[in-house]
Amino acid sequence: MHIKGRHIAIAAGLLAAVGITAWLLIPAPVPVETAAVMKGKFVATVDEDGKTRVRERYVVAAPLAGRLSRVRFKVGDPVQVDDAIATITPSPAPLMDPRTRREVEEMLGTGEANLERAKAVVERARALSDQANTDLARTRTLAQQGAATAQAFERAELAARLAERDLRAAEFQDHAAEHEISQLRALLARYSNDGGGQPEAWNVASPVAGVVLKVAQESETIVQPGTPLLDIGDASDIEVVVDVLSTNAVEIRAGADVTIDNWGGEGKLKGRVRRVEPAAFTKISTLGVEEQRVNVLVDILSPSEQWARLGDAYQVDVQIAVFARDEATIIPAGALFRRGEGWNVYVSKDGRAELCEIELLRRSGRFAAVASGLSPGEEVIVYPSDRVVPGIRVASRPR
Repeated sequence: MHIKGRHIAIAAGLLAAVGITAWLLIPAPVPVETAAVMKGKFVATVDEDGKTRVRERYVVAAPLAGRLSRVRFKVGDPVQVDDAIATITPSPAPLMDPRTRREVEEMLGTGEANLERAKAVVERARALSDQANTDLARTRTLAQQGAATAQAFERAELAARLAERDLRAAEFQDHAAEHEISQLRALLARYSNDGGGQPEAWNVASPVAGVVLKVAQESETIVQPGTPLLDIGDASDIEVVVDVLSTNAVEIRAGADVTIDNWGGEGKLKGRVRRVEPAAFTKISTLGVEEQRVNVLVDILSPSEQWARLGDAYQVDVQIAVFARDEATIIPAGALFRRGEGWNVYVSKDGRAELCEIELLRRSGRFAAVASGLSPGEEVIVYPSDRVVPGIRVASRPR
């Protein structure tokens, strides 16, 4: 009996040693992070940085060349319609050399002579017109009495009309001579060598009511026609401009819902796409790659009181909805990986990793919608490492 109990103890010890050895040889479960497959509404978005912009911006430019006085307005100052926002003094005319001045004076003398001659022509034409009208009246009386022929009356009537036309032509010549004299006198006054006749200052008026957005030229200086002076606009009437890749712009439609985030205030703002511009432009990315980008214009729908502190050219994050599906099967995008030509995921089932091939509907950002292959409630492994293979033991750690 003693020997038999001893054999049993030895056998039990050997079995325990084998069990411990086998347990030590079994690989430990691979720790993984899992997430539950959910059912709900899936929305795919195009996520980009955007920038606010005053919808109607007016650039006030110099209407003439001259000296610009120092602009008293600062950025943010309110202005009203027709307010004088800048003053420009036209550049003084250069001095005239003696020879040119003498020529202009002689031209002035010729013009005065032409004016006197034109006045004489007017007097002569007026006298002839009066005589022609008198002859016409006399011939009309004689024709009514039968003492003059109809042909004589017609000749008298024609002569009166021609005399009237000659009088009008002479008066036009007289007016032209007067204007020529005025032009020459103004030329002499402008180029006067005595320094008189300083040009009058010109006030530049604001075309609209709003606030000053930018002062392009503040200090006193010489400006040319078309030089930008100030930018004026309504700071409360702003839109959001988002430049997206042209490949993404194809999916964006006018009227699409937009979410505006990270704008500096609390919560998120709602918006709507107003327009997708039809022309793209080339932009160099931060990595030095040329990209074709398209501007998308977004209207802000949230109450203006909520975003009243937003200004011109503020940066925001924009999410533009391009696809939506109700009752979609949703998983984290990090669970997806390629195997061959299809998409696959690892499902944690009964403590082991099970390979599952799926049909991907759409992915967007951190989530993806699955058309088939998964059921709500299943646990998928997120970001599986190279240690995860079909059938391996896993230790799940929910996200």
